[in-house]
Amino acid sequence: MYIKRAIEDTIRQISRTFPVLLVTGPRQVGKTTLLKHLAEPGRRYVTLDDPAARFLARTDPSLFMQRYHPPVIIDEIQHAPEILPYIKMNVDRSGNKGDFWLTGSQIFHTMKNVSESLAGRVGIVNLLGLSNSEIDGIPSEPFTASPQRLLDRTKTAKRASSAQIYERIFRGGLPALYADTTINLETFYSSYIDSYLKRDIRDLIQIADEMSFYKFMLAVAARTARPVNYDELARDAEITAPTAKRWLSILVSSQLVVLLQPYHNNALKRIVKMPLLHFLDTGLCAHLLRWGSPETLERSAVADQFFESWVFSEIYKSYLNAGRRPPVFYYRDKDQKEIDLLLLQDGTLYPIEIKKSASPGKAAIKHFKALEPATKPERHGEPEQYRLAIGTGAVICFARDLLPIDENNWAVPAWLI
Repeated sequence: MYIKRAIEDTIRQISRTFPVLLVTGPRQVGKTTLLKHLAEPGRRYVTLDDPAARFLARTDPSLFMQRYHPPVIIDEIQHAPEILPYIKMNVDRSGNKGDFWLTGSQIFHTMKNVSESLAGRVGIVNLLGLSNSEIDGIPSEPFTASPQRLLDRTKTAKRASSAQIYERIFRGGLPALYADTTINLETFYSSYIDSYLKRDIRDLIQIADEMSFYKFMLAVAARTARPVNYDELARDAEITAPTAKRWLSILVSSQLVVLLQPYHNNALKRIVKMPLLHFLDTGLCAHLLRWGSPETLERSAVADQFFESWVFSEIYKSYLNAGRRPPVFYYRDKDQKEIDLLLLQDGTLYPIEIKKSASPGKAAIKHFKALEPATKPERHGEPEQYRLAIGTGAVICFARDLLPIDENNWAVPAWLI
């Protein structure tokens, strides 16, 4: 069963703009299924997971290009970077748009090779797991706290209880789990992790014991929605801090984890510059930590962390699916004032808190005032060009309806994002 993806229009637009389209993303997020669904009649398909095709591509790229001439989908391009110069020669000769559709799971190697070989000729799309909108079959759009946009969205969004939200959090966003809801989650995720460790990680880093990296993944999962501390990660995984930093970069390049950067402004003098860690698929994160059901997860001590990472990933995906770079940051200062998310758009900061509460009050927005120095930088010895406006704020929570907290801030139900 094909689930319509919100990124389809973005892919069509990029294919009309560039001769080469590259779709990257973690394993099993539906890259191949998506491109096959969008492919016009006559577009060929080849996967470099096939040993015979991979051997031909690596040993005789010219013959490979004759056999699989465009328009073509080439799956798992990272397995045969030898064909990239031949793709470059082909597109330079033909000038056609959208001739080559490529996919790649190992973003680190794929991006390095593609950026060097196909600079200026490739449009890149990042595909993650299903968003809540895609699962519910409703239109997707980049998240903003605009009251009018949110009011309009109440007409199409599907209401969900906290229990239903935690079911989504626990299941995660990989399409196979929604195409067949009878799949055993433990078996599925165990196989997923095994494939990741034995195929992607083995190619990316040379480690004697894959279980060392697995132990590191457990330490990272336990810190979703928390600031990165390499010394703590190293201690728990029994590795060195430099190794922890390098291995975390692997999880980031695999698009399993995002390091959310703190917002920095010269008028905000006391910023803590440590990034915040978010697992992008909360289902994978829950499996790593051995949670057995959405009910136990919702009652657990890490329920807030999982809810925050799920909300973050939904907002993050809403921008990627529209072909836009997510304008997301967070705020934390040395006075322990925190704001879970900041959206920076057109010179305006939009503060967002994420609360596992059905009725957040004004206490939930008290730290929004910490941003006020950015609206009057000249008072803090900074040039006026650093001035920013503070836009409508939001508290994403388990409220039943969209409700104002005050004249500038709204309580936004999680099902509405």
